[in-house]
Amino acid sequence: MVELQAVVATCAKARETHACDPALVGPDDRVPLGNAPTAERRLVRLEWLRTLLAKAQIKDAAPNRIQGKPASDANNPGSARPPKPTTSQLLQAAETRLAEELVEADRAASGALPAAADYTSERAAMTHVLAERDFRNLQAPTARDTAMEKLSAWLNRLLASLDKLQLHAAWVGRLIVWGFILAVCVGLALGLMQLERRWRIRLIPESDGPATGAPSARDWQLWLADARRAAAAGLWREAIHFAYWASISRLESKRLWPADRARTPREYLALVSANDPRKPQLATLTANFERVWYGGRAAAESDYRKAEALADALISGTQGGAR
Repeated sequence: MVELQAVVATCAKARETHACDPALVGPDDRVPLGNAPTAERRLVRLEWLRTLLAKAQIKDAAPNRIQGKPASDANNPGSARPPKPTTSQLLQAAETRLAEELVEADRAASGALPAAADYTSERAAMTHVLAERDFRNLQAPTARDTAMEKLSAWLNRLLASLDKLQLHAAWVGRLIVWGFILAVCVGLALGLMQLERRWRIRLIPESDGPATGAPSARDWQLWLADARRAAAAGLWREAIHFAYWASISRLESKRLWPADRARTPREYLALVSANDPRKPQLATLTANFERVWYGGRAAAESDYRKAEALADALISGTQGGAR
């Protein structure tokens, strides 16, 4: 308490940030109620003093007067309220309070405390009040309530520190405002990107069946079976053709795009998002299919095996397959 008295006295004289730093108060203290080692300790909270020191960093403003008269109603003196104490007066009151608590602590250390008072009547009155209807639903605070209270106190301290910092650096307020605006803009941009992607891919409801003539109107298993039969017969060009459409049928059945029988291989490829891991495999398979089927290039067994590996990877959803 002696150290706290010195801190308050120094702050009252200097009234500046270094002398009135709330950190000088230190943590809350527990004062023993007696000299015994097992004596009960009383918690002395010092948050009021930290708040006062933070407020004392700003000197008292001049009294608010209008044309030489107090701010209260001059025509109705009875309605005038007592003036609000200044910070200097609060610091003086704090010194008095600390002195009284120091005397009380000395009495507790010397064992000169008065005998414990009998609060039977007060306890009975409190029990009667709590039994009223207005207090019947009272419950002890839960762990969640305690955690929320601590979070609220932490946010209040954070905002108070920011407010105190803004008094010395006006750029802090502008930084907070522009940071908030930037965060909102980034969030809007990300949301618009997601909407644009969904509209570009144009997902359709699961209940809608494939259009007549679309690749997915025929099961991908049938396309793949045709590819393997053609390969067994040595028809490598036809086998690659069937393997490609097996992949398209499988992806279309997963609602990667709406079924359309008039779409070209390049249009199928354009519907796949650039960050989709399946796009490189589909691009390779599409290029091989176009060179063989539309470009008229002769196909060999190795070309089919590569196409089959890519088709298997696309159908199974893995990242394997030939490149």
